[in-house]
Amino acid sequence: MASPSAPPPLTRAALRGVFAGAAGAGASGASVVGAGAGGPRELVGVEVETAAVDPVTGAAVPYGGPRGLRALLELLAAEWPGAAPLSDRAALTGVRLAGGGTVTLEHGGAVEYSSPPRSCVAELARVTDTALREVAAAARRLGFALVPGGQYPFTAPHEVSWVPHSRTPVMRRHFESLGPAGSGGPWVMSLALSTQVSLDVTSPDDLADKLRTLAAVSTPAAALFVNAPLEGGRPCGLLSRRMDSLRRTDPARTGVIPAMLRQDVDVEKVVDWALTLPMIHRAAPDGGRCPAPAAGFGTLLTTGFPDGGRPGLADWRSHLSQIFSDVRVRETLELRAVDGPPYRALFAAPAFFSGLGYHPPAREAAREMLHGISPREHRAALEEIARRGLGARLAGRPVREVAAELLRLSRAGLRARVATGAERPEALAFLDPLDEVLDEGVTFAERMLAERARDPAGFPARHVARHRVP
Repeated sequence: MASPSAPPPLTRAALRGVFAGAAGAGASGASVVGAGAGGPRELVGVEVETAAVDPVTGAAVPYGGPRGLRALLELLAAEWPGAAPLSDRAALTGVRLAGGGTVTLEHGGAVEYSSPPRSCVAELARVTDTALREVAAAARRLGFALVPGGQYPFTAPHEVSWVPHSRTPVMRRHFESLGPAGSGGPWVMSLALSTQVSLDVTSPDDLADKLRTLAAVSTPAAALFVNAPLEGGRPCGLLSRRMDSLRRTDPARTGVIPAMLRQDVDVEKVVDWALTLPMIHRAAPDGGRCPAPAAGFGTLLTTGFPDGGRPGLADWRSHLSQIFSDVRVRETLELRAVDGPPYRALFAAPAFFSGLGYHPPAREAAREMLHGISPREHRAALEEIARRGLGARLAGRPVREVAAELLRLSRAGLRARVATGAERPEALAFLDPLDEVLDEGVTFAERMLAERARDPAGFPARHVARHRVP
């Protein structure tokens, strides 16, 4: 018999209820009220990962020490009104901000700002840029810079200084246990950076429509943003080391998920798929994380955990956070496929995805254009995009042409939202850096390689000075 404190058995309705299509949540997972003609609001959020680096050498900043990442969090917690520290066991790993966002540390020391949801991309950009500049000012006082992008460009894997998250060793052991299929996991955990966009869904049908479209869009979109061509400061032979490593980061839960590309995808199929995957880690009694059994989550619902406990709703939510697909489905749709862009193009990602995702005609046109492309063809294209960027092909079609049409649709979608008052006119300019990429045929990664080639010795300092958060 279950103990009185044990959570009740999870029902199918409870599993479904996490998703916004069933629960009606906003871009932060918070409940939102309808807006305009009685319809639901569609908010947008963003998570920006930045490399914390020495401004001269580009070397990664460690967690400890008087001028390390822990000191940065201590400074923010002490000086920002209403800020609250976030800890993992005894380690300070983040700060919750009074305005609803967070500043947290990734496994290898990346400093991530997660925004509160906002009503439009222009407002999101204002709030996010203000917060990033304030965090960067605190980092500057400690002698280091914050640089967005697709990777830590000047740090080799053996130089990583791991943040003391309790889940970090659990995840590293998990990836190691997979052999070649997990060999990219430690690199992604420690050196990859991204700018992830969160979009709302307003109903189960809306979830299905947005999910299958944005899952298909994510592949050609990745070519617009490739921005990780280095390994320890040297060219690695790829335009995106991040994308290449993701292919070997437990493929069952990463990248292109066949179920999400199906024309009949719905909440039930997402739940069914997620139930087949094992958890990697679960809550430990001391407040940290510990390894989870190597069984699908659906099996755990029947058998329980070895210690006699049963999975609860918090375990289900945690399990969903351990899925790293190009589109991650939780209370929102999290768009994760693209490399983080440079600072000057930071808001190209939320502008691009909201223009497509929040304008039904643009979304329908994108879906029709990409209809019938198989998961295998998506994976093959992503592998080639990591090497060739816009020179890759998707199902026999030049990726550059597909991406150009998607960018046109996105701009049309944003313009339509401006016309209805759902977006502000300045958001359209956020797409301009992507127009430059397509017009010149030169990606962010190729620009980085060209800058390095001009003066390899002085490149780290120049790169940081040019791309740091001011």
